[in-house]
Amino acid sequence: MKNSIARFRQPGPAFGGLAIAMLCGMLAGCNVGPKYIPPAVTAPTVFKESPTQFKESDGWTVARPQDAVLRGKWWEIYNEPELNALEEELNIDNQNIRQAFENFMEARALVREARSQYFPTVSIGGSYTRSQSSSNVSSPGGTGTGSGTGSGTGSTGGKQSQVFALPADVSWEPDLWDKVRNTVRASQYSAQLTAADLENERLTEQASLAEYFFEIRGQDALQKILDDAVAADKKALEAEQGRYDTGVDDEISLVEAKTTLASAESAAINIGIARAQYEHAIAMLVGKQASTFSIPVKPATSTPPPIPLGLPSQLLERRPDVAAAERNMAAANAQIGVAYAAYYPALTISGSGGVESSTIRNLLDAASRYWSVGPSISETVYDGGLRRATVNQYIATYNANLAAYRQSVVTAFQQVEDALAEVRILSQQIRRQQEAVKDSQTYVKLEQTRYDTGIDPYIDLASAQITLFSNQQGLANLQVQEMTASVGLIQALGGGWDRTQLPTPAQVTQKPTRAETTIQR
Repeated sequence: MKNSIARFRQPGPAFGGLAIAMLCGMLAGCNVGPKYIPPAVTAPTVFKESPTQFKESDGWTVARPQDAVLRGKWWEIYNEPELNALEEELNIDNQNIRQAFENFMEARALVREARSQYFPTVSIGGSYTRSQSSSNVSSPGGTGTGSGTGSGTGSTGGKQSQVFALPADVSWEPDLWDKVRNTVRASQYSAQLTAADLENERLTEQASLAEYFFEIRGQDALQKILDDAVAADKKALEAEQGRYDTGVDDEISLVEAKTTLASAESAAINIGIARAQYEHAIAMLVGKQASTFSIPVKPATSTPPPIPLGLPSQLLERRPDVAAAERNMAAANAQIGVAYAAYYPALTISGSGGVESSTIRNLLDAASRYWSVGPSISETVYDGGLRRATVNQYIATYNANLAAYRQSVVTAFQQVEDALAEVRILSQQIRRQQEAVKDSQTYVKLEQTRYDTGIDPYIDLASAQITLFSNQQGLANLQVQEMTASVGLIQALGGGWDRTQLPTPAQVTQKPTRAETTIQR
């Protein structure tokens, strides 16, 4: 692409352009813009952070075979019926998705606006005019007296007349240099861009909903852990109160038990803030008022399922944001052709005709007809460098879009590698944290026995319980983080979308249905 722009020669003098105009008129148009060549991208052979590349991976794994990819409703891979229902609501009622859809409809309308320039402009109308000339004006040979009567055989002063007319005008500018064709192409590519933006917005909203859903499940799990801690601390306080009343333990142990319980109760209350905010966020995503929306409490954490990665070379075909960046570049390339067309002469064919008469009864007579037709050609000789600057502007726009496309490619691979590393490493950390929870449970059990037999003071039991609940909270947080990271991985892979779902130029040019053009109330 870059080389094709560099090799393009600027047009010669005006008389040379006229000769080319005549030749291209016979050939039904010439494309003076650079040919679009999609940029080539070299993809890695494997994802570096995939668990298949690590022998020590003993946790989460990816789906086999390696070339398998997600299809359609990707969230169903989690086997969560409630999540499935919420995702269906989101696809219907989310207003950000609706806004992106209307932007797509606007872009489709712009395609049809551009195509209208292929055809002639035809206008018809009707008119009636009644007039009176000045009495002080006479035709050559007359000798107007200024009295309003006039003298001489050529006098026409003070004469009244009326004209009835039914005119029609036609104007057409042939697309000799593919200015209109390139404008249409640019509009079609831009419409495809907005279609990709729509899918990217849809994927973003779907992923956000899934992440908030698993965050709520995690908050419910944390709530249960803290509620269990409060119950255990209440039981410990009762026991310590009895030991204090009987003189077995001193006041320090009693105060320590009260402090531990109050701290656990405070944490259990605070956990409700995050859950409420995630619930409200989901309400917004599915287009409902937060005041009327709720999700049942269900303490649960789970392990993400194996996710099909596909081949790295498939990634760019599955990311809607990358597709949008490539279509933006194609549109900019077409705009260069539009700018180059300004160097060449413009040919306009116009005609007019109709009927006119001083009396309406003779309006449709054959003698009342009139017509005129003829072509005109114009060439800009000097514009102060406007055309050259315009071409340079669109070349710079194309180059900027090319850089944006390449940046979107490297960003896509970065996001996939980040998500792969996060899920893989978290799965290993969770295994270690599960061992810590198990050991903490043993620690509490042993310390409880020593406390009950009077060997150790309450402070030792409280320390063991705090360690257990802390490790349980850490495990729950890691499991939620792993689930949301898996959603991020699916989003980085493009969800269930691929480039074959992008509408073709012919499809974005089609007229919308009546339902698609209805004004929303």
